[in-house]
Order: sequence, then structure tokens, then C-alpha cells
Amino acid sequence: MTQRDGRGAQPRLALFDLDHTLLPLDSDYEWGEFTIREGWCDRGDFGRRNEAFFADYQRGSLDVHDYVRFATQALRRQGPGAARAAHARFMREVIAPAIRPQALALLQKHRDAGDLVVIITATNEFVTAPIAQALNVANLIAIELERGADGWITGEIRGVPSMREGKVVRLRQWLAGRGMALEHCESTFYSDSMNDLSLLQLVDHPVATNPGDELRALAHARGWPVLDLFAEPPTP
Repeated sequence: MTQRDGRGAQPRLALFDLDHTLLPLDSDYEWGEFTIREGWCDRGDFGRRNEAFFADYQRGSLDVHDYVRFATQALRRQGPGAARAAHARFMREVIAPAIRPQALALLQKHRDAGDLVVIITATNEFVTAPIAQALNVANLIAIELERGADGWITGEIRGVPSMREGKVVRLRQWLAGRGMALEHCESTFYSDSMNDLSLLQLVDHPVATNPGDELRALAHARGWPVLDLFAEPPTP
């Protein structure tokens, strides 16, 4: 175990964003596109709004509460049985082909080192819980969805959304529930997004992973490692 500040052995955290970090796609956006193909939503109206919300996210201006209400609207109409069956098809048709050996190997490297591996994502738990399971990651911090008296989702968010600064809040809450604190862990965080800057700046080892131009430039300026996880190896 690594030692920090003379305080002895520290638990090690390996934190991972999901979309465009462990996956070469945005699972939230792709779920919306999948529901269009399923005939749950109109291609014109829903597709335009989905694109607009995605652009807001990339700019860092997304109203996550409005987005979750929009993104779960068709899901709520279908009900739990049809929604779960559709998600199983989504996993087979969209997610499984996108799970790359490089991502699995990176996760396994941290498991083999004895690190506590956590996915922390701004995508909601309905979409991401089966993905975390497919990646063999037991610990998931995602946007939690409010449930009504019938047990089905209402379209509202429960608690603090795990997005931007909210990822720091949710991570601290998650650790506190396990009798841990971030300051007493050695932490690594992999992310592609400037939306995750608050957490990247807080951990011991930030890794800009498949980053866009802005985060790549910032990483170079600050001396952070850059990992292009899905880059094709050079041909001999």
C-alpha cells in the first residue's frame, strides 16, 4: 500500500467516468437513439431535443433535471416490464459491441492492485447499472431516480445529481457511508470531460482519458497524464 503524509497505508480508489472514458460512446445519448428505433419516440422532435441536450452537456450548460425528465418520459410510459426488456436488447445491440478489451484490461489492472474500483457517472442508474455489471464493476455512483408509490420512476432525481461538482458531493457521501474519506485515500480518476474538472482537480492522480481538445490542453499544461484508451496501435 502507498503511504501519504506519514499516516501509514492508505486505501486506494480507482474512479472512472463511464461515457467516452470506459465506453467509446455516450450511453445516455445512445439509449435515447435506441428508444427512437424502438418506436417509443418521434424521430423528429425527440431526436432534435436529444441532440440539443447532448450539445448542452458538452458545453457544460446542461440542466440535468430537465434532461432527466425528458430522457425518462418514454420509459415511464412503457412501464417497468417493457423498459427492462428493451434495456436488455440495448445491452446486446449497442453496449456489448462497444465494450473494448482495453477498458476491461484497465479495470482489471486496478483490481489486481487491490484498488477499490468505482464508476461515477452523470448518466442515470436505469441506463448504467447493467453496464457497470457488464464491466464487472460492483460500485456505481450514478444519477439516482425518484420512485413513486408504485415503485416506478417519476422523472425526478433523488438527491444530488452526480454531475460536475455533484460528483464530488456524491463521492464524499458514498465514502462516508463506508466509513471512509477521500482525504484518507490515494485516488485516481479517469475522465474524458471538462465537466469532471472539479473531481479531476481533487484526486491525487487525474488521468485525462480520451479527452477532448480543451481537457487535453489543460492536462498538458498541468502535467497530467493523457490516456487515449481506444487509439489504434500503429501498424508495423
